[in-house]
Parts: sequence; structure tokens; C-alpha cells
Amino acid sequence: MKIVKSLFCLLALTLFAATLLPSARADQWNKKTVVTFSQAVEVPGKILPAGTYTFQLLDSPSDRHIVEIFNADGSQIIVTTLAINDYRLRPTGKTVMTFNETPGDAPEALRAWFYPGDNFGQEFVYPRVRAIQLAKTTNVIVPAVAADAIDDNTLATIPIVAVTPDQKEVAVATVIQTTPPVVAAVTPAPVAQTKELPHTASSLPLIALLGGLSIGLAIGLKFFLKLVS
Repeated sequence: MKIVKSLFCLLALTLFAATLLPSARADQWNKKTVVTFSQAVEVPGKILPAGTYTFQLLDSPSDRHIVEIFNADGSQIIVTTLAINDYRLRPTGKTVMTFNETPGDAPEALRAWFYPGDNFGQEFVYPRVRAIQLAKTTNVIVPAVAADAIDDNTLATIPIVAVTPDQKEVAVATVIQTTPPVVAAVTPAPVAQTKELPHTASSLPLIALLGGLSIGLAIGLKFFLKLVS
């Protein structure tokens, strides 16, 4: 009976895990994130009242970062907007959203959204006129579309620029870190070459030669004395 119960529990856990895995893979793919704002927040082209919303990337084969914002349960889309890569050196294990502070009682403008564990986040691209206002009032660089309006039909092709606080439009890559910093290759220091000096001649052969001559001289002298006597 215990074996049957154990097998039943194992089967139930397996089925439960099987239902969770597809959802986890889907969230990792589209970065689905449910977030609650305690006050109104500005996103490109829209003011979101305080409440709960679902953010996710559009399932698109293109390299453009298109963010969809839904209501709390994801049943109704509120706005679709462009974003660009926003690189950070240290990823965290939680969702991070950054804002551009706006003057007075105006809602803060959502600047970037980072999915847990990712080095790359989504920095939101604002309509040109609004980007100029934000860049000037917040003294930060704001990505913008090179047009006064955005619609769903032009999201995949409309040019993106960066607006500086002095209201200049420059190329995004020149002022915003969209890719990892390039680490210069370190050339290893040359290994010092050691030159082996030639060995000097050993004195052993000379000693052996002198020893041999001495022995020969002694034998010869002994033989000579025998002849004389």
C-alpha cells in the first residue's frame, strides 16, 4: 500500500512540474512581468493610472525591441511601444524599473525595465516632441523616434535617435551603452630570453696528463738507475 501511495505522489509531482515548465520557458522568452504601480506612471504615448499591469516583449522575429503593456491579467492590451537595449554591468535577481523624474506633480516617466538576471533591459523610446521635453527637464539623454508620432504600422522601421539635454539629435550608439563594453586584449609581456654562456674548459684533462707524465718519468728514472748500477 505504501508503494502505491509513493508512486501516486511521484506521478502527481511529475505532472505538476510539467505544467510549470512551459510557463517558465514562455516567461523567459517574452520577459513577461507583472508589476504594480502605487501612483500614475508615464510610458511612451500613455499615462498609466496606479494599478497592476503586465509587461512583455512582442513575439517578433525582428531585432527591434517592442514592448506590449497589458492590464493586470493580460487580457487587454493598453499600449505597444518601442525600446532599445539598455546594458548594465551587474544584473539582479529581481525586476528593476527606472524612471525619469518629472517636475511638479506630473507622473514619473518610465525609463527602463530589466528582467531578473538579465544584463540587458529595455530602455523606452518616446515620441520625438515628448523626448525633447524629458531630456530638457530631467537633464538626461532620452531615446526618441525621429518623428512626432508612433503607430503600430511603423514600429518595425521607424528610425530611432537619442535626444540630448541641449535638444540635439545624435546617433543612439554614440551616447547610450547598448552593447557590452569592449575589453581591450592584454598583450602578455615578452619572456626574457636567457643566454647560456659557453662552458670553460675543465682542468681535469691537464691534471691527468701531468700525472701520467710524472709516472712515466719515475719509471724511466728507475730503469736508468738499474742500468747505471
